[in-house]
Parts: sequence; C-alpha cells; structure tokens
Amino acid sequence: MFGRVVAIFLSLPIFAAVALAETQVTIGYLKVETPAPKTLSNLDAIPDDLGVAGARTGLDDNQTTGKFLGQSYNFTEQFVALGEDPIAAARALLSETPYLVLSAPSEVQLAIADLPEAQAAMLFNTSSGDLSLRDANCRANLLHTLPSDAMRTDALAQVFVKKRWTDLVMITGPNAEDAAYAEAMRRSLTKFGLKLSSEKNWNFDADMRRTASQEIPLFTQEFGDYDALILADELHDFGRYVLYNTWAARPVVGSEGLTAVTWAQVIEQWGAAQLQSRFKEAHGRAMAPQDYAAWAAMRTVGEAVTRTSSADYYDVRDFVFSDDFELAGFKGRPLTYRDWNGQLRQPIAIVHPRALVASAPLDGFLHHVNELDSLGLDRPESKCKAFE
Repeated sequence: MFGRVVAIFLSLPIFAAVALAETQVTIGYLKVETPAPKTLSNLDAIPDDLGVAGARTGLDDNQTTGKFLGQSYNFTEQFVALGEDPIAAARALLSETPYLVLSAPSEVQLAIADLPEAQAAMLFNTSSGDLSLRDANCRANLLHTLPSDAMRTDALAQVFVKKRWTDLVMITGPNAEDAAYAEAMRRSLTKFGLKLSSEKNWNFDADMRRTASQEIPLFTQEFGDYDALILADELHDFGRYVLYNTWAARPVVGSEGLTAVTWAQVIEQWGAAQLQSRFKEAHGRAMAPQDYAAWAAMRTVGEAVTRTSSADYYDVRDFVFSDDFELAGFKGRPLTYRDWNGQLRQPIAIVHPRALVASAPLDGFLHHVNELDSLGLDRPESKCKAFE
C-alpha cells in the first residue's frame, strides 16, 4: 500500500508538468463588410454569419481533438463595418496570433498580406475566387481554402467533354464577378479543347419576375440550337429566371442549374453527412461554400498543431507544405496545399439543387503528379513566384 502511495505521489509532478506544457493556439477571424449587391430577388438572403459559422465549427472540431492532446484553442473574431479600417483591425489581430482567417475583398487581402506584421503569419483566403491571387498577385503568406474560379470552371469543362457537349453558348451578367467567371470559363474551355459558339451580355432592366416568360425566349432565340447554355451570374441575380424559359429546351449550367461548387448541402458521401448535421444543429442552416472554406482553414491549423505538437508558426507552416500533411475534408480524397501558389487542392462537386451529380476531377482526367491538379492553375501555368 505504501508503495502505491509513493508511486502516486511521485507521478504528480509528471502530470503537473504535462498541464504546464499545454499547447495554446489562438486563431483570428477577420470579416470585412462589403456593400450588399442589388438583385431582383431576396429569396436567397445572405446569412449574417456566413463564413464565421464555418470557422466556429472548425474551432469546435479542433477543441474536440485538442482536449485529448493537451491543446487548447482561442478564437478571436473581428468584424469591420463599411467605412471602417480593415488594416487597423488586421494589425490588432496579428498582434495576438500569426494565424488569420480572412473574409474580405481580394485587394484588402493583398494589403493585409503586405503588412510587415504579416510576414511571419499564415493568412487564409476564404472568400475570393480571384485567379490573380493564385497567379501573378500571389503572396507566400496567403493560402486559399476557397477554390479559384478557374477550378470551378475547369470542373464544368470536364463535364462538357465527358458528355460531349461541344456546342456551347454563354450569357454574362453586368457585374465584375460575372465578368471574372466568364473569363475563367473561356480559359477552361480553351484548356480542354472547347470553345463558345456564341455569347451575349445580360442587359435587361425589366423585372424578370413578371416578364421572364416573354423576354427570355426572345433573348435566347438567337442562339439557335446548342448543347448547353452557360450562365455567368455569380450574384445569382437573373439566372434563376433563365431556367426553363429558354427558346431551346437545353441544359443550363454555370452559376445556375448544374453548378460546380466546393460545398453544397446535397453532399452526403464520405462522411460529409456528419459535418452537415453538426453544422446545421449548431447554426440552424445549411453549410455554404464560404463556411466550408473557413472550416478548412481552421482545421488546417488544427491538423498541423496536432501532428507537430507545436503552435509555432514555422513548425506549422513547414508541416502544412510537407508531404506528410493531409486534411480529411469529407470529399473522398485527402486535401493538400499546392506548394507553388498556396491553393488547397480539393475535389469540386457538380451539383443541382437536389443532388450531387459528380465529383471532379472526373474519371479519365489524369495528371502526372496529382489528379486534383487538373483543376485550376497547374504549376507550369502559374506565374506565382512568391513561393520559390
């Protein structure tokens, strides 16, 4: 009995040392408010917690794993209203942590990435699909958990090739986001040996909720016959009224109809149903692509801390870009980061509102390194020099 008491007593300093050695990790979240776009319908209201809800779910997942390993996570949220200074808010967060999840316009993200305080930081882009951020405007401290526009359009181009939809037409909306998506689509079509046979710009001022059945058949009649109609309507303004109102009864793809997204509530395979249900129980709504991107950013840090037993920036960054890093993202394949531009490799879901149709890269689209690199900028295509 005395021996057992002595053994317990001697073990107490060991447990105390473990407690003192607990790894503490702080992750910041910065959301910069942007002017709400004017759209014809308010049926798809943007949730107030878009993005940050995914980060909070990622925090919970990190805490669940961390509590068994002596790791604790703190989460600091900062919201920048219209007219306020996002750079000052970023500086405040960077004084607390080198890990910062960003939901902000691309130009704001670049300004934050160029701060002296951010040079030894890991910033995560969870809101912008701007291809230039992964190309000539890349930054070595800015990683991307949201797919680029090119990754999404490449996924659809693979569908076109697979289904032999070679006669393609496109309608492009009036917004900058629409133009960027249309340009990404043209690039993808060229990449996969396809081209547009015709395209038009959307220039209606009329209320399509009342006149769609009269206006859209006439607008699309000039296209004649075709295999599929591509919509570049990233604000989801007019596209919903094009479906089932075209002159020719053909598939509608792109921003509406058959879409390519990083995440959707219809993804249920590969354990995704568990993530979907946990998110919905916590936040009362379905998980959106931006939520998933923020979740992936949080889990990137959590996975690296778990595997390295360190919260040190250099240890975490080195591991994230090593061959040992893999993120289980509920997509059927391990997710890793491209070491030439910081983009998270990930399958892209081809969906319609009621079901998952396919997951790109599709069968038959091979790559000599990683099939996921058939989506978006591959190493030889990228002008990014910051990671060299």
